[in-house]
Amino acid sequence: MLPDAPIIYAADFAGMPYGTKSEPEVAARVAGLLGRMSERFAPRLACIACNTASTIALGMVREVLEIPIVGTVPAIKPAALASKSGVIGLLGTAATIRQRYVDDLERDFAAGKTLLRHAAPALVNEAENKLRGKPVDRAVLKTALKGLEDSGTGPRIDHIVLGCTHFPLLREELMDVAVKDMGLSADLRFVDGAQGIARRIAERLEGQSFAAAAPRFVFTGAADAANGLEAALTARGFGAAEPF
Repeated sequence: MLPDAPIIYAADFAGMPYGTKSEPEVAARVAGLLGRMSERFAPRLACIACNTASTIALGMVREVLEIPIVGTVPAIKPAALASKSGVIGLLGTAATIRQRYVDDLERDFAAGKTLLRHAAPALVNEAENKLRGKPVDRAVLKTALKGLEDSGTGPRIDHIVLGCTHFPLLREELMDVAVKDMGLSADLRFVDGAQGIARRIAERLEGQSFAAAAPRFVFTGAADAANGLEAALTARGFGAAEPF
């Protein structure tokens, strides 16, 4: 939507996984990292491209940084609007699905619907494996989906919210497992908030001009933390990964 906007994507490998950390740990981590990025890169806007971090730390970061902050939260609203069965699944990290923020989204946008939540942290590792060209373990995906199915009204689910920004990387595999291995309907839809987030960023930057520049990928952690990502980065227009 903003093809000329220069983007710096930060992968916090040193802080992974967020989904198993406590709320104070996540809040401190995200605020500190974005603070350092803001000082070094002077961005016009920051997007917290993580559901766990956004549901926990969005308010704090907005108070600390003097730039627009766009968060990433589970796409419960569009899923509820599109659902015909009235039963929606939510796959996320343990930290995300327990947040009051998610309770509020359910109350505000899914009233009268059934929202089933399941923590599927193992999908994060499968998404990372896929990015590095490694095979995806279908059994792990089936276990995640079965967690929703086993909750009672699972077979009536017609939309599943991918409540972690790793999970859309597995959309095709999840759909294949759902239909071929579990016999679920081919009409099942997996929903994420990417388009809505992109529109929000474009709105916040409306009227601004950019000098086109290649996107940069920076990362925290060990020097070899980004090894294996070369093909995935090239496919997305990034150059070599840079330690941050």
